[in-house]
Amino acid sequence: MAKVKFYGNEAVPLEMHKVRIVQKLNLPPVERRLEAITEAGNNTFLLRNADVFMDMLTDSGVNAMSDRQQAAMLVADDSYAGSATYTRLESKLQEIFGMPFFLPAHQGRACENILAQVLVSPGSVVPMNYHFTTTKAHITLNGGVIEELVADAGLEVVSVNPFKGNMDLAKLRDVIGAHGADKIAFVRMEAGTNLIGGQPFSLQNLADIRKVCDGHGLLLVLDASLLADNLYFIKNREESCKALSIREITRRMADLCDIIYFSARKLGCARGGGICIRSQALYHRMRGLVPLYEGFLTYGGMSVREMEALTVGLDETMDEEVINQGPQFIGYMVDELQKRSIPVITPAGGLGCHVNAMEFVDHIPQSEYPSGALAAALYIAGGIRGMERGTLSEQREPDGSEVFANMELVRLAMPRRVFTLSQVKYAIDRLEWLYAHRRLIGGLTFVEEPEILRFFYGRLKPVSAWQHDLVERFRKDFGDSL
Repeated sequence: MAKVKFYGNEAVPLEMHKVRIVQKLNLPPVERRLEAITEAGNNTFLLRNADVFMDMLTDSGVNAMSDRQQAAMLVADDSYAGSATYTRLESKLQEIFGMPFFLPAHQGRACENILAQVLVSPGSVVPMNYHFTTTKAHITLNGGVIEELVADAGLEVVSVNPFKGNMDLAKLRDVIGAHGADKIAFVRMEAGTNLIGGQPFSLQNLADIRKVCDGHGLLLVLDASLLADNLYFIKNREESCKALSIREITRRMADLCDIIYFSARKLGCARGGGICIRSQALYHRMRGLVPLYEGFLTYGGMSVREMEALTVGLDETMDEEVINQGPQFIGYMVDELQKRSIPVITPAGGLGCHVNAMEFVDHIPQSEYPSGALAAALYIAGGIRGMERGTLSEQREPDGSEVFANMELVRLAMPRRVFTLSQVKYAIDRLEWLYAHRRLIGGLTFVEEPEILRFFYGRLKPVSAWQHDLVERFRKDFGDSL
């Protein structure tokens, strides 16, 4: 994607692809949207896709494949063992990351399960720049604890810091000193910190962490699910990397790590996942869990057609003109919302535009889940499905007390090569209307609360009749319009 300036001086992202297959969308009237979010227990995960106009819940598994990916799926070798499809995928990963061993899995959280079972034991500690929901759950279930060591700048909502996902080296040294190196299971870096706005880390920060790990004999593990966006930001924001190709930056990152795992539902625009491993000994320790939980070693729960698409998608990830679409669309949306004084995370990160619910609905206490409430309100206002990334995404303490998130965000993901600019402008418009009437939005309370990963399938209800008031105001302002 190129960024061009129009004759009227407006700078907009320009898609460097053409659409050849389309899918019909449905925009239900606002009354049906109220019914739908009520039926879903005010949880956007539980909405039926037939009731969704713009699905900005996630970029996981919903990115558009290229024509080359679609074509590759036709040559898949579906042999149970010894598949040529596996060999092609393995060779591509070795070429890109330079690690000799690869274990396939059906998606990223399956990789986390294997890593946690092999490396985490009761009492062990996993330092990381920031946690992801399933990562934390797997580590906790295996008796470990996490230490979030993102630099203080990472939690600043409004900032010009280009790498808010950096780990604080002093904090890392303090954690190692406090617990002892023998208690550290591994050090984890997440490329594009999901829960704090998709913020990247720098190549220099990764290199500095590697030195600390080397000094204490620690493993360095990279979650590369959002690697594509992080690569784009390193290329464009890190002065020492501007002359490097995406492929060169990728290899330099990989050379600093002992293990790289990823969800192909994000990286490579396919479905699946895998673990790339430098050590043969570690490979042998993990290998037995793949046929136990995933499938045989040459498919690991993945469809061979998806594996062929992933092989091509990984290659396309090394092309800057392919991976720049997401960040540029997200950057455009963030800039336009800022012009309208709508609170968002800055600078624009990867994965999606992140609306700051803590400020947007500052009258709603965290105990009433402001991010969840705002996500429900946005669906009512525009048929737009976003994702709560705040206190709802946390988990209660063993004593039942609530864990309040550092940030209350509504993530509006930008699946790659899916939305047009007019659809993005529609989302901006509905957010602008909602912000003008934000005082109508009220909180939520649980009616069904699962103990683990409650944000996926928990159900809530509004604490008042605020949703009906919102619909009434919508009809007053928009009349018969959808």
